[in-house]
Amino acid sequence: MKRPAIVNIFAWGLLLAFAGAAHAAGDPVAGKQKNAMCVGCHGIEGYRTSYPTVYNVPRIGGQHAEYLVKALQAYKTDARNHPSMKGIAATLSDQDMEDLAAYYAGSGK
Repeated sequence: MKRPAIVNIFAWGLLLAFAGAAHAAGDPVAGKQKNAMCVGCHGIEGYRTSYPTVYNVPRIGGQHAEYLVKALQAYKTDARNHPSMKGIAATLSDQDMEDLAAYYAGSGK
């Protein structure tokens, strides 16, 4: 018996929803252990860099994990341009990015 198209679309939607939920989330404990390169700038209230230009460094604690991962990926692929962040992101694996994002999205400051 052939199913109606709407049933197939619904089934695919459920499959995609569960596939996204199965995506490995980062480990905030591991992220805290990996944040030495981040906290030196992002952990200081009102911090400004002077290289390559004066730049107000944003606090990233409490930011959405998905946003943080996308931002790090963008620095790694040169879609975002900041020399320090590009250099740091280039050293991070996908798991490192997920872990750091989980830490900062939670209680990371």
